[in-house]
Amino acid sequence: MQPKLDVIIVNWNSGTLLSECIGSINNAVQNSFYLNRVVVIDNASNDGSLDNLENINLPLTIIRNAQNLGFARACNQGAKASEADYLLFLNPDTRLFSNSLSVPISFLNKKENDHFGIAGIQLRDDKNEICRNCARFPSAYTMITISLGLDRLFPKLFSAHFLTEWDHKESKEVDQVMGSFLMIRRKLFEQLNGYDESYFVYFEDMDLSFRARNAGKKSIYLADAYIYHKGGGTTEQIKANRLFYYLRSKMNYSKKHFTIFEYYLIAAVILFIEPLIRIIDQLLKGSIKGVPEIASAYKMLFKSFR
Repeated sequence: MQPKLDVIIVNWNSGTLLSECIGSINNAVQNSFYLNRVVVIDNASNDGSLDNLENINLPLTIIRNAQNLGFARACNQGAKASEADYLLFLNPDTRLFSNSLSVPISFLNKKENDHFGIAGIQLRDDKNEICRNCARFPSAYTMITISLGLDRLFPKLFSAHFLTEWDHKESKEVDQVMGSFLMIRRKLFEQLNGYDESYFVYFEDMDLSFRARNAGKKSIYLADAYIYHKGGGTTEQIKANRLFYYLRSKMNYSKKHFTIFEYYLIAAVILFIEPLIRIIDQLLKGSIKGVPEIASAYKMLFKSFR
């Protein structure tokens, strides 16, 4: 029997990117698998991005939330009651090509690859250049060094979050593939109880991959298929909020996976040292406009932490 696939897209004010993304799915549908559903979960968009989707020839389901529930919770909504073999969590700022779906499905469907639970593929930007998007699981030590910017100042001494030293031109087992295109076995997703909804956005894909690894299922990056990824996405509209959610999720991840001592040490660095480093970095770049955004993000973070 053909493996079944559900494609799950979380939308928030993505404009025409959403319809372009959904339209591109037809480019990737092949006879080697069955496209069961395309589920769009809309987090209270007000930009008309859901308009004109009814003419798309796909098994499309739209879930409209009255408020923005966050990425993790919306993903779980889309996956609920799925009967597919595989789930693909896809960002609306992406576009698929002919083998974008068949390659990862074919890989995961082979018996010898049962120990892999998650697959990602190559992401390319506006210049058709490969995005170095795979990441390593962080330790408490690397969380702190990254917050201090040491990975950028001394890249040979301190590891970065993303595997930027690797060109992403060949397939490879990795700790984490980018959540913009994350394909996972549906039974594994259910075994892990889906995404952790304490993450509004950011680090939820890292957390899922880490829990999958602990359950005995690894992640694979496949370089022989690709998608277009705009990057930045809709969060470009709310830079202060984006920074706030990133920092809060980093603290959530630390609290969940590190010791209590490590968590409070990381929290102290994030709350009291990292903002100064970020402001200095903006001033050195001559970007005074970025300083109020940093201040606004940290105001929200202190309120949240309290």
